[in-house]
Amino acid sequence: MEPYRIKVVEPIPITTRAEREHAMADAGYNPFNLRADQVTIDLLSDSGTGAISAEQQAAGTRGDESYAGARSYYRFREVIADLTSYPHFFPVHQGRAAERILFSALLKPGQVSISNTHFDTTRANVELLGCTARDLPCPEAKNLDGDFPFKGDIDLVQLERILGEPGAGNVGVVVMTITNNGGGGQPVSMANLRAARDICRRYGVPYFLDAARFAENAWLVTQREPGYANVSPREVAEEAFALADGCVASLKKDGIVHMGGIVAMRDPELAKRCELLLIAGEGFTTYGGLSGRELDMLAQGLLEVTDPAYLGARAAQTSHLAQLVADAGVDIVRPPGIHALYLNAGRLLPHLPPRLFPGHALATELYLAGGVRCAELGSLYLGEIDDDGELQRPAPYELVRLAIPRRVYTQSHLEYVAETLAQIAKRPERVPGYRLVESPPILRHFKCRLEQVPADAR
Repeated sequence: MEPYRIKVVEPIPITTRAEREHAMADAGYNPFNLRADQVTIDLLSDSGTGAISAEQQAAGTRGDESYAGARSYYRFREVIADLTSYPHFFPVHQGRAAERILFSALLKPGQVSISNTHFDTTRANVELLGCTARDLPCPEAKNLDGDFPFKGDIDLVQLERILGEPGAGNVGVVVMTITNNGGGGQPVSMANLRAARDICRRYGVPYFLDAARFAENAWLVTQREPGYANVSPREVAEEAFALADGCVASLKKDGIVHMGGIVAMRDPELAKRCELLLIAGEGFTTYGGLSGRELDMLAQGLLEVTDPAYLGARAAQTSHLAQLVADAGVDIVRPPGIHALYLNAGRLLPHLPPRLFPGHALATELYLAGGVRCAELGSLYLGEIDDDGELQRPAPYELVRLAIPRRVYTQSHLEYVAETLAQIAKRPERVPGYRLVESPPILRHFKCRLEQVPADAR
């Protein structure tokens, strides 16, 4: 059971199908454009959507809003130093700010960033600098149905080959995302983190973590990796941070706060360059775009997130939803992770070719059928699309992510989500496809607009 009780509640909107159809049409069939008061169950993101604890609320009242040298910063600093061991770190307002600062200080135009999988803003921040983001997921990640425990791993053979070939000096950084959000929310093993570190060290390439879900990765290590069954999640997390040259992190995930992030490193010269960018674009060194209240709440959240009781209950909640989804006849990326389930929309909707965006179609239908908002991770997000909005190269998989906010929804809420999905799965051929009518050049899934494609126009 959940290791907490609920003290404050918020009503959620209950809408009709007709109301949802009107809302989605107004939103250009893009869930990101919906108003929150039009959504019944919001699984769009686990970023900044969690419920804070009583201790976090109490910590927030102690927030010191001094412009420089606030007490809140030093409380935050103590927690971060103890957890990560990095001598240089700066608070930022969220993860994409950390990415922008690190990559701007570290990369030169034309260089390459290598990752197990770059997520959307990470890739955008690399590409906006005139650099290339290259993903090297492990071979096991291609088998969506397999139960390999660490599908978030990087392909060590490919990493060694690339860094060892002529011209490898063009690789500016290797970033390991834990857990691997773009790769189905799958964890990365400590063995893989260590081996990748050794390769990077051998070739002199900076090695960083994207540590947004460091605690959830640590929990899955304790459950799946030999030799870690009797190690605490906190100890696993400390070991993971110790392997890297630094990290970026959106702490809106495993900091369990509504706003906050960090960029951290060991190299003092890199830290100086990052600090200048921080002050110019985020705020002074000791607040980095955050209020004192947020810094104190974040410090407390980082203490709570590695609690085994909390992590065990969160993992069990996701596993319960995974079983309900399987009972509904819908396949997911296996094995289930913690922060999200990834539905195999391409398999559920075989009547829709990639050019009609089956992942987006399923995400949209979940809202139309039950007010459930979620996100597509398929050809709309990852495919190559020309200036006319036509798909030129599809994504390898058509997935839908159900991201589960921390400490927000009860078991019955998730059962409702599964029931909604089960109703769709009974007549999947009724789900229409979609075509793009507006598409920004980068991060198109956030602001694009689409229209339905009638069955007779497919």
